[in-house]
Amino acid sequence: MSIIKEKPGHLLEVKNLTTRFYTDEGVVHAVSDLSYVLDEGETLGVVGESGCGKSVHALSIMRLIQIPPGKIESGEVLYQGKDLLKFSEAEMRNVRGAQIAMIFQDPMTSLNPVLTVGFQIAEAIKEHQGISDKAARTRVAELLSLVGIPEATQRLDDYPHQFSGGMRQRAMIAMALSCTPQILIADEPTTALDVTIQAQIIELVKRLQDQFGMAIIWVTHDLGIVAGLTRRVNVMYAGSLIETGPVKQIYSNPSHPYTVGLLASLPSLNRKPGDKLFSIKGEPPNLIGMNNKCPFAPRCTYVSERCLIENPPLELIEPNHFVACWEKEKVRKLL
Repeated sequence: MSIIKEKPGHLLEVKNLTTRFYTDEGVVHAVSDLSYVLDEGETLGVVGESGCGKSVHALSIMRLIQIPPGKIESGEVLYQGKDLLKFSEAEMRNVRGAQIAMIFQDPMTSLNPVLTVGFQIAEAIKEHQGISDKAARTRVAELLSLVGIPEATQRLDDYPHQFSGGMRQRAMIAMALSCTPQILIADEPTTALDVTIQAQIIELVKRLQDQFGMAIIWVTHDLGIVAGLTRRVNVMYAGSLIETGPVKQIYSNPSHPYTVGLLASLPSLNRKPGDKLFSIKGEPPNLIGMNNKCPFAPRCTYVSERCLIENPPLELIEPNHFVACWEKEKVRKLL
C-alpha cells in the first residue's frame, strides 16, 4: 500500500488499483496496487515502456476494461470523493465524456469510419447536454474551429478518412472537450504523428487547458514530452508505480535504476558523433504469474539478494519524491 498521504480536496484519488486479465496462458498482472492523486488544473505525466500498465490504468479509471478477460480486482478511484468503481454502468455513462474524457492514441480506430466526424462529435454533446441537432451541429463547428481545423463548418460532413492524421487527432480532442470535462486523460495522443504535428498538438492541449482549467493525465513513453508539459510524473514498470515526484526532481535526481535508464536513453545534443544511445539490458517482464520479487531485478545493475525475495514499497526520499527500490541510496551515490 502506498505511503503517500492524501489531503482533502483532491479532484481524483486512485487508491491501490489492481487490474488483472485472465487468459489461457495465465493471469496477467496488468496493474498492481497503484495509488496517486490528481488536483484541479494539474498536469500529471505517466511514463514507462510498452506493456507497463499505463493504458490499462487509464482504461480502468474510465471503467472501459473488457470483462472478461479483464477485471478490476480491487482498489478505489475516487472522483470528487465518490468511488467510480462502485458506479452503475448508467452512472458511468454520465461521467464519461461529461466529467472525465479520454483521447486515444489512434484516432483512425477510435473514430467510426462510416459516420461523419461532425455526427460523432455531435452525438457526445447531445447525450450529455440534451440539446437539439441544430444546436449540437453549431457547437461542433465551434469546437473544430477551436482545435485549429480550418473551414470547420464545411468539414462537418467529412468522414475520418478525409482528415489527415493530425486533423483526426484534433477532432478527437474536440470530442473530448465537447462537454468541458474536469479531467482529460490523453493516452499517447501524439504517438502516430510526426514531430511537427506532435508539437502542434501539445501546444494546443496546453492552450485549451489554460482556457478550460481542466486537469490532465498525459500517458506516454516519451520523457521529452513530459519534461515540457507536466509538473509531476509517475514512472510505471510491470504494472506498478516505481517512482513519482516533481518532474524537475526526478529528471535531475532519478533514484530508481529503471528511471535512470529511461533518462539515459534520451537523445542529447551533447552526445559526440558515434556515441551509442544507452539501452536497458534484458527484456520487459512477463506479467503472467509474477512473484513477490522486485520486477526490475532481472535487468538491474544494482540488484541485491533482497531484491530477489521482496518487492520494495514506495518510500519518501525528499519532499514529494517517492521511489520503490531497496538500493536507492547506492543508485543516488553513483549518479
